[in-house]
Amino acid sequence: MLEVRDLSVNYGHFTALHAISLNVNPGEIVVMLGANGAGKSTLFRTLSGLQRASGGSAVWNGTPLTGGKPEYNVEHGVAQCPEGRLLFPELSVEKNLRLGAFVHRKDAAGTNKELERVYTLFPDLVQKRNAPAGSLSGGQQQMVAIARSLMARPQLLLLDEPSLGLAPMVVEQVFAAIQRVNEAGVSVLLAEQNAYAALDIAHRGYVMESGVLTLQGTQQELMTDDRVRSAYLGV
Repeated sequence: MLEVRDLSVNYGHFTALHAISLNVNPGEIVVMLGANGAGKSTLFRTLSGLQRASGGSAVWNGTPLTGGKPEYNVEHGVAQCPEGRLLFPELSVEKNLRLGAFVHRKDAAGTNKELERVYTLFPDLVQKRNAPAGSLSGGQQQMVAIARSLMARPQLLLLDEPSLGLAPMVVEQVFAAIQRVNEAGVSVLLAEQNAYAALDIAHRGYVMESGVLTLQGTQQELMTDDRVRSAYLGV
């Protein structure tokens, strides 16, 4: 489904990603663990077409993603939910959601159908649909951000730090929502520092350090790896 091979990204003379290779199979939740500055967001920006690659390739169902054209990547089934949510706080929840469907703006019926689907996935948003997005709680805003990404009708969802700044109970709710999204048929690549929450729902995972993938394995393999337990699980 997603095949990344020897992908490198430079910012001037600084190399942010060093020839990384990974894959996401149909129906999977794959987690990318790593500290701040590890390169996770750079990877996601590159897969989204927001950042040009310096070398290597990233291919989604036969479609190259490294051309630096985000609208092209979205049209071909890849959507990103960015770190920090980046909602339009003064617009209503529903207007924020509809903006996520911009690439399908000529398909009003399909957009309305997708809107009802995301309200089914995120029922807490139904009563808030006319409220300004900025008036919602942090957890509800994160759900709006994920739902907005789903309005693009992706087959692959890139989720960048969805638990950032949220209380533990709210994190549980957000990750339960991510599971529902996955069960609805969307593959998920999840960048996350909260290793407990991420590995709890992931099928497989990778560890990134300073732009290099240092570990990979199944959920169980990573949960029991001493290096992961020491660095990310505090054990």
